[in-house]
Amino acid sequence: MTDQHNIGLRVLVADDHAMILDMLEMYLASVPDIDVTTVADLHAALAAIDADGPFDLVLVDLDMPGMNGVEGLERALKHNGGKPVGILTSNPGRAVVEEAMALGGAGIVLKTASLKNFANEMRFMAGGGRYLPIELVEQQATVSEAPVSALSKRENEVLALLAEGKPNRAIGADLSLAEPTVKMHVKSICKKLGVSNRTQAVIAAQERKLI
Repeated sequence: MTDQHNIGLRVLVADDHAMILDMLEMYLASVPDIDVTTVADLHAALAAIDADGPFDLVLVDLDMPGMNGVEGLERALKHNGGKPVGILTSNPGRAVVEEAMALGGAGIVLKTASLKNFANEMRFMAGGGRYLPIELVEQQATVSEAPVSALSKRENEVLALLAEGKPNRAIGADLSLAEPTVKMHVKSICKKLGVSNRTQAVIAAQERKLI
């Protein structure tokens, strides 16, 4: 790592795709005021923060091992001592964006976006700004107006119990369903609502007045 006396921002990027990390490292090698450390999962990110942090900015991949949705963002925020933590992802659903920002996330960086503005985005977030790319803002507006695929009667029953915080086994017991069947319904609910986990499903359903 570069001598900390000669650098500007210390940034930690955590992503389980080696190609993404290599690409970011190559790009940032030509940016003199940003010193980047890369790791491959949330556990390694938290260890790096505890050993060398807090960092001026931490970016965590939403889908890498250990994240469990935005729960990993919350853990990284706690470890980084109040300094900014943002999310790296490709195509986040509306509920993910809102949940991440509500937790105090510094922003969302799209892996699919051009790298030409990446350094400025990092400086903005490290300086206390909250970054959301314009395409995500526009997508959020579109998604909010898009019709939701109708949930079946059984899916609505499962969703109502999800909202009570019940695990799959308890939901199965309440509805006389096998646990794998409950898992299938939860997966279908998430797909129809355009989210990636049960917490986001409940948030999205509440936003759309489904529960």
